[in-house]
Amino acid sequence: MYDQMKIDLELKNFSPKTRSCYLASMRSFALHFNKSPEAMGDHEIKQYLHFLIKDKGVSQSTINQRYSALKFLYETTLKRDWNGLRILRVKMRKRLPVVLSQQEIQSIFSTTRNIKHKAILMTIYSSGLRLSEAAHLKVSDIDSKRMTISIRQGKGNKDRYTLLAERNLTMLAQILERVSP
Repeated sequence: MYDQMKIDLELKNFSPKTRSCYLASMRSFALHFNKSPEAMGDHEIKQYLHFLIKDKGVSQSTINQRYSALKFLYETTLKRDWNGLRILRVKMRKRLPVVLSQQEIQSIFSTTRNIKHKAILMTIYSSGLRLSEAAHLKVSDIDSKRMTISIRQGKGNKDRYTLLAERNLTMLAQILERVSP
């Protein structure tokens, strides 16, 4: 079943991290009851998710991740019906992001002496990039005419555009003059 679920995840083009997480979740579920998931159903799934919440104290995002993994296992690999009314998903708390003040941002930028590092931090902060997105940026992704940055294969293998700040463009241009990208 492990191999079949692995193939199903690859066919659906899930990211390598998601694949390994889902496979580990399936293995953990089976080990918890010491049974094959094929021999289990809604009752065991509810018990397992409840165990993770109450006894293990795992986060809501981990519970939702396990839920999604089990849902994929039962719906796709085992070809069983999944009833969201019988097996409820954990309600996620909505949290506001931490927004730094202008003084805090200026403090970060002023203490960063290396211009290249400063430009990276400025690009990440002003454009709302993830670290992995920033690490994969190329000069060709910067469009100074439209003041945008192209993000290729970001989270979920999705492409997107984000804004490029004028000040950030100036800093990036300084780097391109001094250093080869």
